[in-house]
Amino acid sequence: MLLIIILLPLILGTTLVWGLDKISRAITAIAAIGISLLCFVLLASYLPTLQQQGAILYQLNWLPGAGLNLDLRLDALSLMFAMLISGIGTLIFIYAYYYLSEKNSLAKLYSLLMLFMAAMLGISLSNNLLLLLVFWELTSISSFLLVGYWQRYEAAQRGSRMALTITGLGGLCMLGGFILLGQITGTYQIDQLFAKADLIQASPYFVPILLLILVGAFTKSAQFPFHFWLPNAMAAPTPVSAYLHSATMVKAGIFLLLRLSPIFVGSAMFHGLVTTIGLITFCMGAFFAIFKEDLKGLLAYSTISHLGLIMTLIGIGSPLAIAAAIFHILNHATFKASLFMIAGIVDHETGTRDLRKLSGIWQFLPITGTLTMIACAAMAGVPFTNGFISKEMFFTELLHSQSGIILGLIVAAATMAGIFAVTYSLRMFHGVFLDQKHGKQPLPKSDIHEPGKGMLAPVALLASLCLLVGIAPAFFAEDIVNIVTTATVAHTAFDPVHLAIWHGVNMPLIMSITALLGGALFYFILAKDGRIRHIDLDPVLGKFRGLILFDLFLRSLLLTSRKIKKNTETGSLQRYLFTILCFCILLVLLPLYDSPLQQGNRELIHAPIIAIIFWFILISACWMMLWFHHERIKAVLISGAVGLVVTLVFITLSAPDLALTQITVDTVTTVLLLMSLSLLPQLTPYESKRSQRWRDAILAIIGGLGLGWLTWLVLTSEHQSISWFFIQQSLPLGGGSNVVNVILVDFRGFDTFGEITVLGIAAIGALCMMDGMRAHGTTMTQGLTYRFNPSPLMVRITMSWVLPLAMVVSLYIFLRGHNLPGGGFIAGLITAMALIIQYIALGQDEAERRLKANSGRLYEIWIGVGLCIAGITGMAAWAWERPFLTSAHIHVHPAVIGELHLASAAAFDVGVYITVVGATMLLISILGDSRHSSMSGPVPENKP
Repeated sequence: MLLIIILLPLILGTTLVWGLDKISRAITAIAAIGISLLCFVLLASYLPTLQQQGAILYQLNWLPGAGLNLDLRLDALSLMFAMLISGIGTLIFIYAYYYLSEKNSLAKLYSLLMLFMAAMLGISLSNNLLLLLVFWELTSISSFLLVGYWQRYEAAQRGSRMALTITGLGGLCMLGGFILLGQITGTYQIDQLFAKADLIQASPYFVPILLLILVGAFTKSAQFPFHFWLPNAMAAPTPVSAYLHSATMVKAGIFLLLRLSPIFVGSAMFHGLVTTIGLITFCMGAFFAIFKEDLKGLLAYSTISHLGLIMTLIGIGSPLAIAAAIFHILNHATFKASLFMIAGIVDHETGTRDLRKLSGIWQFLPITGTLTMIACAAMAGVPFTNGFISKEMFFTELLHSQSGIILGLIVAAATMAGIFAVTYSLRMFHGVFLDQKHGKQPLPKSDIHEPGKGMLAPVALLASLCLLVGIAPAFFAEDIVNIVTTATVAHTAFDPVHLAIWHGVNMPLIMSITALLGGALFYFILAKDGRIRHIDLDPVLGKFRGLILFDLFLRSLLLTSRKIKKNTETGSLQRYLFTILCFCILLVLLPLYDSPLQQGNRELIHAPIIAIIFWFILISACWMMLWFHHERIKAVLISGAVGLVVTLVFITLSAPDLALTQITVDTVTTVLLLMSLSLLPQLTPYESKRSQRWRDAILAIIGGLGLGWLTWLVLTSEHQSISWFFIQQSLPLGGGSNVVNVILVDFRGFDTFGEITVLGIAAIGALCMMDGMRAHGTTMTQGLTYRFNPSPLMVRITMSWVLPLAMVVSLYIFLRGHNLPGGGFIAGLITAMALIIQYIALGQDEAERRLKANSGRLYEIWIGVGLCIAGITGMAAWAWERPFLTSAHIHVHPAVIGELHLASAAAFDVGVYITVVGATMLLISILGDSRHSSMSGPVPENKP
């Protein structure tokens, strides 16, 4: 069920809304709202179970050996975050339907929001660090797409790139920390790390682990000095901003530190760094928010400030501080989501978010103004709102965490930040809805009215929660906070927190009153002439602003890369190869510098005379290729001959699988090379000087002899082979007696899956490259035709028998592959060769017409189908709770056929077969279709 909660928005949500959008916007909205609400209901259904068990675990093996499994864990902390994500998401989906105009794609917004929701749900439910990292990076990608939703605007492009760069770099640092954690503890499973907190903190790698993970959390949650990306992300549509700031991306770093707090609490560096950075962010964000002239910019910096408040509480690390952090996470989600939606309503109705133009609109928007007053009061920490109680808890924990001069400084900083919070909250409410003083510019719209009920309903619900929790916190939030705190601190004993409005006259209350009165006074002093003027902070901060440093870093990176490119990318392939070979030789020599190199005592086997003859032929063919390499067609044919000789060598050494693979690959590669080189001149001019040729010859001799000598040393040395394992286990575990094929589709099936994926990507990449050449030129006019033309009638008739025979041979090779030499890869190449022969006989136009290939588009589908079959075969093992690509085999006894051996690896091999055929034929098709392309510069001629 936990996996279904993630898959609902990830797969069903992202695809369903696109299909329904063609029917109706309303149906699209209902589907998106329904999926999000269903996730919320499913999560809520776990509440009784969690009260009894404490945590619900789900595991699906993926790569157990690498520690990467689909481990999910639902406890009170993850449930709280997941319900926030799905609950706020439901309200955002309702709001977005009314906010977005019909000129903009609602399906695009919903699908990206669904992807965003799935990524955040994955972070909340992950019980594996590597799996969490996958969802972590998915939030960066989805936020990049959401911030750049209006891709035509430069601000959206800039903001999305900045968000992706900062959070992506943070994620990369976090990956290093996770890997170190896994190496120290031997596990990536989060719940198992809690029991090894002492081991982790005692490790010499603890400091880099802590710093790397903190960088990831700070960048994602916009902490100083990485905070600047968040205000620049305000180019996103308002529903995106509301979702991002309240319940999703910026809360990911907060969640990560809460989740990992049991292994960090007790470290002085953790407490010092997190508390300091959090307090700086809290004060700085509150101060900057006052002077923002864009309504969403004000809210963005207020989000930064409140995230700093939560981070400070996490840094304090006591159970009561964690409880205060959890309570403020809930409170912040309610009032910040409502305030961003209110900002969208104001923009939607007045046509602007500019605070210099907004004033006295209460008379037009009284309901919106009332809701704004409630939400702003919660943000400022006014009594009888939820924000007041969590702010009191924050002040209390600050007072208990320090002493002496440091306590005085912290109290002063926190009180000043509270004053600033009241100031910017008053500016949003009073300055927009009540202030009617002169000095503000006229509004761009005059027909201002309340929005529809669909836009007001989510805001009203959230504002009501701000009041209800603020008036009766013990009833609405106390149990939730205590249960979630217990799960967060890994069941460390602590006195349950009691949420109440009144705790007597104490220092936190005095700080709150000071903040309220000081903030009101500060606001009215700043706004005495009708509006708060923008303060230029550049002379004070200078080049130390995060945005300035980020731009300088990118600029220096670009200039440095250009210098490196200018000095290294000379356009000389010969120089590139020379550099690569020298570097490879150096890498081999360095570890062998102090190693004794001696021939082993292993008993040698005399090579058969036929193998020696083939080797001499191979040496002769290589020498001929070296001699004729300037004549490209001859060079290709000689390389084909080299491949043929290698095939014969494999046969003499009793390697039939390798021989079959070599001969089929050699044939197809020769055809592809001949077609490719027909686009180039047949002769290559002699460009190397005699000294360069001697240099290259010496380098080749040194490299070849050195590699041959190392191979000889390895082959003559005694070593323990692992072949016995595959020979013994091939039949009982893999269900096949052909060890080579069983290794490819079973023991190393994941490698094979990666290889066919790369093969498909390479073919599609070649298609994109040729399409690009067509797009930047005109049809070639030199009379060159690279497309297959029809052959004479006799050839066509003869060749018509080849395809069915080849298909029979291909089927035979495929079916025998698990027990005898063959398999899907070889069968795919045989089928491809048969289709190539049809191209030669019928001509490419007629052959593709009969196959309905549409200039190779059919082969793209084949590649996708093949990869899907291979992937689904691997995932099918999950139904039996086995790791990905675990194969199974059975023996059945049909009445007529007799005994029949069936292996699931055969289905995987079908995927390999289809992918190989599709990729090979796609390459053939696009090269044969190259007469429709053109290249920059003069057209090459097919003559010397």
